[in-house]
Amino acid sequence: MIKPVITSSEVKITAQLAHRIWNQHYVPIIGQAQVDYMVEKFQSETAITEQIKNGYDYFLIDYLGTPSGYLALVANTSEKKLMISKIYVDAAHRGQNLGSLLLDFAIQQAKNHNLTTLWLTVNKDNSNTIQWYKKHGFKIKEKIVMDIGNGFVMDDYVLEMIVD
Repeated sequence: MIKPVITSSEVKITAQLAHRIWNQHYVPIIGQAQVDYMVEKFQSETAITEQIKNGYDYFLIDYLGTPSGYLALVANTSEKKLMISKIYVDAAHRGQNLGSLLLDFAIQQAKNHNLTTLWLTVNKDNSNTIQWYKKHGFKIKEKIVMDIGNGFVMDDYVLEMIVD
């Protein structure tokens, strides 16, 4: 059900999912212009291919044979941390426990690599997602504002979870 993104066709599927999911979820939070910019900069086929070359591990999750979500992880072994760079599920497949399966997979990846902390950033106005992470054991560690170019910022919380 969860498989690594390796081939160019898998990268393309992931980028298509990103485009669809970001437009479903983030337009009301950050607006269409920032969604368009961020998808192109961080979630296009070119961006994903570069990220994989630079140490990101991408994974696709299928539901009934349909690519339904994706996950990107970045390990920092010196700090014993694993960053969840991306974890997204298509709106058509929410409620099928896919997000929890992806999170459990990330936790297992952390354990497999002797990493003790799982962390991520989430937009401060993404309240449903923040509550979902809290329900799964994450705690807000800090607030950050990052300039991402083109006049846009990411106004986020950093969330962490200790992996047992």
